[in-house]
Amino acid sequence: MKIYQTSDIRNIALVGGAKSGKTTMAEAMAFNGGVINRRGTIEDKNTISDYRDIEIDRRNSVMTTPLYSEFGGKKINILDVPGFADFQGELVAAYNVVEAAVVVVNAQSGIEVGTEIAYRYSQKLGTPMIFTVNHLDAEKANFDDCVNQLKDYFGAKCTILQFPVNQGLGFNSVVDIVLNKQLTFKDGKCEMSDIPAEFADKAEELRMALVEEAAAADDALMEKYFEDGDLSHEDLSKALRLAIDKRDLYPILCTSAKENMGVARLLEFIVDNVPAPNAVEENKKTIAGKELKNDSANPTVAFVFKAAKDQHLGEISYIRIYDGELAEAQDVVNSCNQSKERISQILVCAGKNRQRVEKACAGDIVATIKLKDVKTCHTLTTAKNTDDQVPAIEFPTPIYTVAFKAVNSNDDEKVGAAMNDLVATDRSLTLTNSRELRQTILGCQGELHLNTLKWYFENVYKLEVNFFAPKVPYRETITKSAEAMYRHKKQSGGSGQFGEVHMLIEPYFEGMPNQTKYPIRGTDVYELDWGGKLIFNNCIVGGSIDARFMPAILKGIMEKMEQGPLTGSYARDIVVNIYDGKMHPVDSNETAFKIAGRTAFKEAFKQASPKIMEPIYDVAVTVPTESMGGVMTDLQGRRAIVMGMDAEGKYTTLRAKAPLAEMNRYSTSLSSLTSGRGTYTMTYAEYQQVPTDVQQALLKAYEEQQTEED
Repeated sequence: MKIYQTSDIRNIALVGGAKSGKTTMAEAMAFNGGVINRRGTIEDKNTISDYRDIEIDRRNSVMTTPLYSEFGGKKINILDVPGFADFQGELVAAYNVVEAAVVVVNAQSGIEVGTEIAYRYSQKLGTPMIFTVNHLDAEKANFDDCVNQLKDYFGAKCTILQFPVNQGLGFNSVVDIVLNKQLTFKDGKCEMSDIPAEFADKAEELRMALVEEAAAADDALMEKYFEDGDLSHEDLSKALRLAIDKRDLYPILCTSAKENMGVARLLEFIVDNVPAPNAVEENKKTIAGKELKNDSANPTVAFVFKAAKDQHLGEISYIRIYDGELAEAQDVVNSCNQSKERISQILVCAGKNRQRVEKACAGDIVATIKLKDVKTCHTLTTAKNTDDQVPAIEFPTPIYTVAFKAVNSNDDEKVGAAMNDLVATDRSLTLTNSRELRQTILGCQGELHLNTLKWYFENVYKLEVNFFAPKVPYRETITKSAEAMYRHKKQSGGSGQFGEVHMLIEPYFEGMPNQTKYPIRGTDVYELDWGGKLIFNNCIVGGSIDARFMPAILKGIMEKMEQGPLTGSYARDIVVNIYDGKMHPVDSNETAFKIAGRTAFKEAFKQASPKIMEPIYDVAVTVPTESMGGVMTDLQGRRAIVMGMDAEGKYTTLRAKAPLAEMNRYSTSLSSLTSGRGTYTMTYAEYQQVPTDVQQALLKAYEEQQTEED
């Protein structure tokens, strides 16, 4: 394969709804570019894009697949991105390394969840978009309805560049506004002819609308348009390139990927109108502010945007080169950890097919293998400033959390290693070891995402794993003062154990006065790792407890605060006053006073009108306005308090405060209520007291659990 220079490279992401035909489109693109000589199909399980076992099994994309097409002397790098919302981490990664997105829209179903997600991230990341209405050969294809939906959802920037002459089962022809010709597809070929008279007026009207929209991208072209009332083909092409790159215009094209109609024209359009990496309006910058100009003459700066594991090659790193060249046997430095790496091979990927090349130029997307200490979002460089990095990808925050444990405890280590592997290759997953909950928590993007992991454990790792709802990090505290004492006395031959502790505990609040019942001789304030405070007052008079035993008493109290008396949750915001006790000249020791302090605290705690507090989250739920009523009712059923709402276009954002305990599997419920169109975020707000009935249920459940363990 030839080495493509930067000016001859185009980078696109192929995005859209899950059933829009992206993988079939990728297959047709590769075929039209001569990369493959026969088109595979999803049904025959032989596409170059969806080639992994899980994708063949499920007949949908699970990971982004890099491939390419060679067309018109250019190399078009294509990232075929999964369409389900649960895999939006793949979408974010792809958007970060391409110059444009081709959004595939199903002519039968129009705007889908995947279309909206693709648009939302293009807005956030500034990625230009090209729409192609696909499946125009289907019986229920409706191009006009799709266009109306696009304009309705995404605005007047959506501009028709092609329209079908005969959509539906007999589809084989479109009118191309840019070429000002009719294109007829037959046996994989395209015949060009004059626009039929019956479509001439419509074509002229659309062309003038296009010229006006495109000319607005450049002042000089706008002047030409005002002077002449039109633009030449060359000026229109220039205006189109500028308008697309500035996101002033979203072109709408027509295709049937399954029948390979319009795909070659789409590739030609990409070559002509998606900017080369060194011709974009605004270049990416490093964290230190250095502009990356996609210049092969500069020192190498390459960014790892994705990692994967292959059963034959091992770990694969997918790389976008932002400056310089990447060559075999080249030494580079990992800016993130300063480790030195040697590039063993440069691979150009066409899905499951990979071809080795000697080097790749700035702007290209390639892969390499066997890097020692390189992860997703790491930067490889030969620049002098080896600390400078390409900004890391901001992956979506997990919205679905589960705890997990191996069915067979002997497999715990294997399950942990497998989960770490999965998290390393999918950065939209998170893994947290919670000391408080004594659980390992997995964060993912939804139930489908989790089911994908289950497939890997069952079919790849051959491990049985239980997934279940995580515990809720409750807090325990008190509402009034209480006193208690405990004498620990143990005699079992030789030295015994003796320690007696009397204490008064009080609820802590900011600015509270000191108690006056007992004199305070010394105060220690502890900011607790889990929030809140412990105030420890030494009120001992007359040496009833030696000062050397006070740390042991404190340790006993801390142990019980780490595993609270009510539910085993952390306790917080308590003042402890140690005012009396007894010692034995021989049998008193630190262990005895630790046990006495812990038990006295437990008894006092239960007498101080204890309460359980639960974490409350600020929840922002964005839903189609027509779904708002059902979503609001569902939130109220989860003990949420709706704080307000904001309308924007066809969507309404509900703002609420909701207890974490009620939000388990909320993503699944929201998806059901909104046909997958709803999204939400959760941010910790505060702890609040649980209702009485909830507290009683928690106490009962904890008591039953303790009985079972005993």
